[in-house]
Amino acid sequence: MFDEAGTLLATARHPIRIWHEAGDIVEQSSRDIWEACAKSVRAAMAEAAIAPDSVGGIGFDATCSLVVLDRQGEPLTVSASGEAQRNVIVWMDHRATAEARLINETEDAVLRYVGGSISPEMEMPKLLWLKRHLRASFDAAGHFFDLADYLTWRATGSLQRSTCTVTCKWN
Repeated sequence: MFDEAGTLLATARHPIRIWHEAGDIVEQSSRDIWEACAKSVRAAMAEAAIAPDSVGGIGFDATCSLVVLDRQGEPLTVSASGEAQRNVIVWMDHRATAEARLINETEDAVLRYVGGSISPEMEMPKLLWLKRHLRASFDAAGHFFDLADYLTWRATGSLQRSTCTVTCKWN
């Protein structure tokens, strides 16, 4: 929490589960992340003795992590385990290395806008991996979000994506 002058008033954090699997697979739960954000905001507000109606804004930032939801906004698995709660492919997950290589081999002009190549940490290789390896989740998806945009959607209901998402993370 910051005041209008930019002075730090309080901080808080809450742990989030993370699943590590062989093959550089790293997954999280969007519900866990949202709940941790909500608990952290409430704790920071309490520590700073801030009333909810005095909050002027909230911002979300996150690394390039892909959140997959169905058409009703419920989690869809990105995991070989089949567990729906494991619906986030985390930025450090490199399961989509072959897909990133395939995209880079196209030498498409759009790659110039992201430094000439993409990494498996970006969303497009992750989506291609999902389409190839977990087709049922890919086909059932109603929403693919970058994590920061997911948090914005949960907080506001807006499906609008950030400029960073559409230019850098989605290529």
